[in-house]
Amino acid sequence: MSPSDTALGPVARAGIGGTPRPNVSFEFSPPKTAEAEANLWEAIRRLAPLSPSFVSVTYGAGGSTRDRTHRTVLRMLTETDLKPAAHLTCVEASREEVDEVIRDYWNAGVRHIVALRGDPPGQIGGAYTPRADGYNNATELTRAIKAVGDFEVSVGLYPQVHPESSGIDHDIDVLKAKVDAGATRAITQFFFDIDGFLRFMERVRKAGVAIPISPGIMPVTNFNALKKMAGPIGIEVPAWLANLFEGLDKDPETRRLIAASIATEMCARLAEEGFGDFHFYTLNRAELTYAICRVLGVRETQPAPAEAAA
Repeated sequence: MSPSDTALGPVARAGIGGTPRPNVSFEFSPPKTAEAEANLWEAIRRLAPLSPSFVSVTYGAGGSTRDRTHRTVLRMLTETDLKPAAHLTCVEASREEVDEVIRDYWNAGVRHIVALRGDPPGQIGGAYTPRADGYNNATELTRAIKAVGDFEVSVGLYPQVHPESSGIDHDIDVLKAKVDAGATRAITQFFFDIDGFLRFMERVRKAGVAIPISPGIMPVTNFNALKKMAGPIGIEVPAWLANLFEGLDKDPETRRLIAASIATEMCARLAEEGFGDFHFYTLNRAELTYAICRVLGVRETQPAPAEAAA
């Protein structure tokens, strides 16, 4: 690296030749309307040429988007070269019903599932009561998935304490149980406290957890919406972030610039700390995620998929 390069900060250094290209993955949600479906596929077409390691498709609270999730995943398989990872939860379904979904995915060619306990219907972050005939948690679900086929199984991880957990040590024990059940990767909830995340990861690795862990990155432009998402799941929204968005309720363009700046700085800092995998919560929008990936050195490696019918 030349002397001029060493004077650059982590954001500028991220794209310099010789820096390893990070692995990126993207999360999408199944659309509810024809307009939402068009927006989703516009985002997919923009991001697909970046050759993500995988793209995940969410599963609504209480399994409310089961059919739409399935349709979106199947369309990705047939119309793109992407590797879709279907979210699957334990909520509001018997073990037999969940096993049927797993088999359907295997038969359709899906080889990656994101195994989550899930939230009660209509309630994010609420207390969970498993069905008597259902799977109790993501550990049991992971074991069931691996019993059907040799799936890659990603599981969730809270870099701050899970709302129902007694503490970080308990969260790490739960993660180890998921790994023992067959989990091959963990994806964290979004966060903004990088130093706290690094301390957490040090404890996770010291506990013997060796699977890849992808930091979850949320480039959100709507601060009020962010607070609503973060509160029920125990994610701390720092005062400095609130200060940056203060007074910008009617200025969406500045909010977008700030959101991109924050997320890019986070990724560049984490890359310098040795992290090479990033999972972006896209909210079915491509612009910010695409820009951040460009800064990190992620470039198009394949042509965009053909225009698909909505």
